[in-house]
Amino acid sequence: MPNVSRQSSLTPAYTGRISTSPLPALRLPDESLDPETAYRFIHDELMLDGSSRLNLATFVTTWMDPEAGQLMSETFDKNMIDKDEYPATAAIEQRCVCMVADLFHAEDLRDDDPATAIGVSTIGSSEAVMLAGLAMKWRWRQKTGDDWKNRTPNLVMGSNVQVVWEKFCRYFDVEARYLPMEEGRYVITPEQVVDAVDENTIGVVAILGTTFTGELEPVAEICAALDGLAAGGGHDVPVHVDAASGGFVVPFLYPDLVWDFRLPRVVSINVSGHKYGLTYPGIGFVVWRNAEHLPEELVFRVNYLGGDMPTFTLNFSRPGNQVVGQYYNFLRLGREGYLQVMHTLSDTAQWLARELAAMPGPDGKPVFEVISDGSAIPVVAFKLVEGLKFTVFDVSAVLRGFGWQVPAYTMPENATDVAVLRIVVREGFSANMARALRDDLVKVLDKLDQVGIGGFSDEAHFAH
Repeated sequence: MPNVSRQSSLTPAYTGRISTSPLPALRLPDESLDPETAYRFIHDELMLDGSSRLNLATFVTTWMDPEAGQLMSETFDKNMIDKDEYPATAAIEQRCVCMVADLFHAEDLRDDDPATAIGVSTIGSSEAVMLAGLAMKWRWRQKTGDDWKNRTPNLVMGSNVQVVWEKFCRYFDVEARYLPMEEGRYVITPEQVVDAVDENTIGVVAILGTTFTGELEPVAEICAALDGLAAGGGHDVPVHVDAASGGFVVPFLYPDLVWDFRLPRVVSINVSGHKYGLTYPGIGFVVWRNAEHLPEELVFRVNYLGGDMPTFTLNFSRPGNQVVGQYYNFLRLGREGYLQVMHTLSDTAQWLARELAAMPGPDGKPVFEVISDGSAIPVVAFKLVEGLKFTVFDVSAVLRGFGWQVPAYTMPENATDVAVLRIVVREGFSANMARALRDDLVKVLDKLDQVGIGGFSDEAHFAH
């Protein structure tokens, strides 16, 4: 038998050093790896992650056209902030800002002047929220005069806001005034808003597509209530719309719903391109009604990258590929394409909600109560009926065994005794996948009915 060297090209792929002597995890390895080995090592470890396509917890896009992925891979190395060196990427960014501003009916837009759109692309809605909040705080300071130093600014919002609003208030010394929810009502009301604002309120946050249930808060009614307050000699308070989840859905599904800059009291809007803008993370936008609502003091100008460059961001360097991916979607889909996608996602979500509402339990009666049916944005929130032997946390834990990641959580303040499951229907979640999820849920309920509460408690607490 021939003597084959251990270094022969016939050596199997997994008999090398990294398979027999693990690499250090928390310090730089002493030796180098060839590119193929390094790739295989990291690729294999990432197999331990869950499937992003089966992650129904996230609003973030997990599928794009291969052509979009190719464009984005070609532009990883372009620094978005270096507009003098990459003028084409900078122009694409401003075109995207213009398209978003136009979609939300911003004022004074001109087709021949991209600078008439007042806004910026961001890493996501978290950065966009910080920028919008800062603009409202600076506007409040200008209106208050020198006395602002003796006052504590506050921001009025529901306890259902995303955690980034809590971060903004803590990071920038703003009192957070949370309006409580209650069982059966998971959005804020105009009456709550009017009762909470005062002379130190920098703004009111209304959500277009809440994280907890996907519902739309009554933006027009909130603005009307604040209009009435101001007309009667009360406080004149601006409104910011957090449209992170709904900003690319509602304009296409419900074009006649007035929630954006068509309401004079709305001064700024944020939206996530990496949610229903259908782009890989991270990309978001914040736009203002007009230049009046973005204080000039917040805009910086630098020239050390070449040219005079205005900038209003919390980040500085970031790759240009996300905005390129967003521009691809805007051109590829257009209004017609977004309309088709959103209708398809909405139809799938509502079908799933109907299936959940009709799904029988052990006694033949429905086991789920649907809270939001996917008709606002493609998000379905539902809870278990009372009297069952298991909880939503058990359902979430056992679903993981089928590969599905469906979050279970309790509702906000004053409704924390209500626990729900939520399914986000995104591009890439097909009708066939929805049917497969429905079928797996039937199996999960049958298994849980046999085991009862506590049988999966460890997994349930871990998932929670």
